[in-house]
Amino acid sequence: MKISGFTFIKNAEKLYIPAKESILSILPICDEFIIAIGDNDIGDNTLKIIQSIQSEKIKIIHTKWNTKDYPKNTIFAHQTDIAKQHCKGDWLFYLQCDEAIHQNDLETIKKACDDHLDDKSVDGFLFHYLHFWGDYNHFHNSHSWYKKEIRIIRNLPSIHSWKDAQSFRKFTKWEGGTFNDYTTKKYNAKLNVIELNVHVFHYGYVRPPKLMSTKRKSSSTSYHGKSAKKIISQIAQEYDYGPLNKLKKYQGTHPSVMKEWISKFNWSSQLQYTGNRNKKRNPHKHEKFKYRLLSFIENTFLNGEVIGGFKNYTIIEKSEIREEK
Repeated sequence: MKISGFTFIKNAEKLYIPAKESILSILPICDEFIIAIGDNDIGDNTLKIIQSIQSEKIKIIHTKWNTKDYPKNTIFAHQTDIAKQHCKGDWLFYLQCDEAIHQNDLETIKKACDDHLDDKSVDGFLFHYLHFWGDYNHFHNSHSWYKKEIRIIRNLPSIHSWKDAQSFRKFTKWEGGTFNDYTTKKYNAKLNVIELNVHVFHYGYVRPPKLMSTKRKSSSTSYHGKSAKKIISQIAQEYDYGPLNKLKKYQGTHPSVMKEWISKFNWSSQLQYTGNRNKKRNPHKHEKFKYRLLSFIENTFLNGEVIGGFKNYTIIEKSEIREEK
């Protein structure tokens, strides 16, 4: 059995993305790791950062981003597919570069892949999520954030990244990777997955407030294209995370590869740990009454099970949920 890790990245240094740490978190169980590196901005050292890993497992594919033909962040799915096409493993382990896996879970993951290698009814594996917010001690346990997602898929040509690359679909018709392929609900089906007792540590919203605003502007540009100018003009220079005391506090440990990255945390004075949100800004989705009510019901009475909501997978086997390491 062979496992290929794969991902895509652009401007990791500029956007404060722990790409190197993300790759290192799963590299021990991967036989190869394919990364599609886009045309970084001048002065961004993403390529050098990835090359500093100095592993023969790493294979770099140089790409150019075409957000004109791939708006609404489907460029992410297209770049994901480019990396996937170069994978040779039986199982493909996908991590976005702001995600990491705890070292204590690697053997569990590898064993699951080995145990189900010949079971063709299994298209992939589902992971639980810890969405950190503002700092490394608070995370979302909210209806407004996805709690599970597919991160390992079987190496089949019919499986492609979908929409903004959050997940995958199995296609019966494929036009070659057009914008329509990545957005259509026709000719594709949800993957049949096994839910693993493993968490993905998501750090996409743990950045200095100024760099978080930079990331939001970048995402708005890749999503809206030229029409993003008005939206970008309304984004504050420094992102307001709101009161972190309203979120759940994390009591476990982080992946060991994140130790040095986390040690750079120096923006606590710019965060709000008490009080209520600033009424002068629009509320974040998780701050809205509808989502706070749904979250309360789900977490208090339903053991975290989501009421309604879109699920981009079909679970064929479940495992118990574990929140701490």
